[in-house]
Amino acid sequence: MTAIRLLLVDDDPLVRAGLSLMMGGAEDIEIVGEAADGGEVEALVERTRPDVVLMDIRMPSVDGLTATRRLRAREDAPQVVVLTTFHADEHVLRALRAGAAGFVLKDTPPARIVEAVRRVAAGDPVLSPTVTRQLMAHVAGTAADDRRARARARIAVLGEREREVTVAVGRGLSNAEIAAALFMSVATVKTHVSRVLAKLDLNNRVQIALLAYDAGLLEDED
Repeated sequence: MTAIRLLLVDDDPLVRAGLSLMMGGAEDIEIVGEAADGGEVEALVERTRPDVVLMDIRMPSVDGLTATRRLRAREDAPQVVVLTTFHADEHVLRALRAGAAGFVLKDTPPARIVEAVRRVAAGDPVLSPTVTRQLMAHVAGTAADDRRARARARIAVLGEREREVTVAVGRGLSNAEIAAALFMSVATVKTHVSRVLAKLDLNNRVQIALLAYDAGLLEDED
């Protein structure tokens, strides 16, 4: 089995040391580099070719938001999981919109952080519906109606089954769970997800979920 190539990005050397120790115990994960600032990331990615980047948000020069946005604009972009100390931080939502595949809290148990890296590497972004709802509530304000109208206009291009899959992705369901819930094969689910990504000009399932929340699709289902 090919090891997952992982790049660690955090300005705190103690955090990097802890993550390195934690990940070093996983036989299927190889740490290919470390960076102390977002400004170092692109050059390191070019040199080390990681599958996943574990990215801090707050760094002194180039923050994790900017670094994530730059990485995800690359044709050969690695997956990005952002690190945060506060689950309702607006910066996390911005990172997800920039293309991060998910996020973990810095006080998350080590085994779950390792599993998050594995899931993202396998194409299954780490998305907690509960935390995502908290994030959406955190940023809700006077612009909420405008945001919903824009999101609904984008969603309008989807067919009925694509819309159903979008709602299921927003609920944090895996492809297998979506297939069971909507009575279709996993291959068909993957096809619908790919079409949704293409039609909405998004680059991962997390962005599908956030757009579903913005459009109020999950409220409609409830």
